[in-house]
Amino acid sequence: MSGHCRGSTMKDVSGPFAFLLVFLVGRACCAGPSSGYCIDSQCFTVFRQPSSFRAAQDACADRGGHLMTVRSSVSHDILFILLANLTENFWIGLHLLAGCPDSPDALRGFQWVTKDAESDFSNWPPSFDSGCSAPRCVTVSQQSDFKWTQEPCAQKAAGFLCEHAFSNQCARLALLPGESATYTTPLGFGGEDLLSLMPGSTAVRMPSETKYVCFSEQWLQAPWTCEISEGGCEYKCAVDPSNTPSCYCPPGQSLNPDNLVTCEDQVTDDPCVALRCAQVCYEEEAGRYACTCDHGFQLAEDGRTCVDFNDCRDERQCPGDNFMCLNTVGGFQCVCQVGFQPSGELCVDTDECAQAPCEHECVNTHGSYECACFPGYRVSPESPDKCELYCGKPECPAECDPNDRFQCYCPGGYISEERGHDVFCIDMDECSFFFCDQGCVNTYGSYQCSCNPGYTLVDGFKCVRSDDEDADGGPEGSGMTTDPIITPTPRVVVPQPGPTRRPSGVSTGALVGIIACTALFVVLLVFAVYHLLNRRGKAGGAGALKAPEGEAHGLERVAGHT
Repeated sequence: MSGHCRGSTMKDVSGPFAFLLVFLVGRACCAGPSSGYCIDSQCFTVFRQPSSFRAAQDACADRGGHLMTVRSSVSHDILFILLANLTENFWIGLHLLAGCPDSPDALRGFQWVTKDAESDFSNWPPSFDSGCSAPRCVTVSQQSDFKWTQEPCAQKAAGFLCEHAFSNQCARLALLPGESATYTTPLGFGGEDLLSLMPGSTAVRMPSETKYVCFSEQWLQAPWTCEISEGGCEYKCAVDPSNTPSCYCPPGQSLNPDNLVTCEDQVTDDPCVALRCAQVCYEEEAGRYACTCDHGFQLAEDGRTCVDFNDCRDERQCPGDNFMCLNTVGGFQCVCQVGFQPSGELCVDTDECAQAPCEHECVNTHGSYECACFPGYRVSPESPDKCELYCGKPECPAECDPNDRFQCYCPGGYISEERGHDVFCIDMDECSFFFCDQGCVNTYGSYQCSCNPGYTLVDGFKCVRSDDEDADGGPEGSGMTTDPIITPTPRVVVPQPGPTRRPSGVSTGALVGIIACTALFVVLLVFAVYHLLNRRGKAGGAGALKAPEGEAHGLERVAGHT
């Protein structure tokens, strides 16, 4: 799409405007208010959103402000302006944090959300409840003549009032007879009767439709920098090769020469048609036109089409602490760095430990967190958010269930041994099981395999002949290559939490050893029982055969006597 544009001679203020851009982005997070009012260096906004006191407080903070404080009769009078046509109750920034109400005090022991009790004004009703169980938050409403009414903090009011403070505000435009001005603030409300305008507010002077933006106590005429509200242009904003922002219009329309921002029907032949510009056609010199591109794009080599370029290469983008620049097609976004979250206009550290990502202990750090383990454990090398039993010595006391002393656990590479009423974990000599092809060195809880010169360690235990048999590997040219099975890791920075599980009581190697020993014991026991029963069977058979012989001899002796 091509368009017709005319550049202005506006001074380049892109550097200072970067701060204003962050200022505006921070206030574009949420739904706008239903109304508002500005005076001096403050703006007050009305939100008709049913909320608890805490939710209302957070909503104001997300918009760069806080719940309204009514410290003076002037602030009280502003309530009549804000809630003139509303009868519901709205939260203000007054609450009782702890203790009982203090009747002699002007604020009765209550405190503003700004954490102070300074006030030249109070408006408690005669029915004030001074009991220690009285509601601790305050609303106002037109029906109660804006008396400070105590309400339970968890109860939902019809809405809430926010207060926003600022500096470098602009006064109202100086208007000529027959002129008028309409103002719009970055907070999402506007009108003609605003007495003070915060930075980023815009004004439209009628009937010329000239647009302005408030910046550093002065009104800058559109077009201004394209990053903010399309430079004030009715259609779109672009920068010419001299980096000057200009407005342009769609085909068939041209720029209004009086205000340089609005578009009007083309009354003459369009000189840009023959150029076939992909985005913008502008008057380079008197009667001479050329193509350029929207903000966020650059002109391609053909002088007609436009390609995206990385806005984030400009280090001035997203200048706030803990912000990062995210390039998009035709523009960019200011987002919080990993480990931070938006809070109003700022990016604040996220307390990942609040989500309990670690199995044992969690230490929050700037932009991240670390997991740590209780004594007798270490961070698992495979899952840095989990902990595993660790000894690091020939033997250690076993980790036993306090409710069941027979339920005990040992680190991997250790086997349990009972000694009286105690259970100990003894380091297993894995080298005795010939796990390695060649060399083996036992370590606490593990082992290391090594290979002879001319061999290379593969898969942690196999030794494969090297292509170069004269190659010397391993430490200090010994020709031995080793690969430790486990490397201790005392503390690890965790990128992302995962599920946790209880550590295994016995390792795989220990379990194999226990099964083999048990099987051998059963075989020996069966063999012993078999031989014992066999011997007893033979002895019993011999006695049974001899008894009749004795009886026969006895009969013979009796017969002979007879």
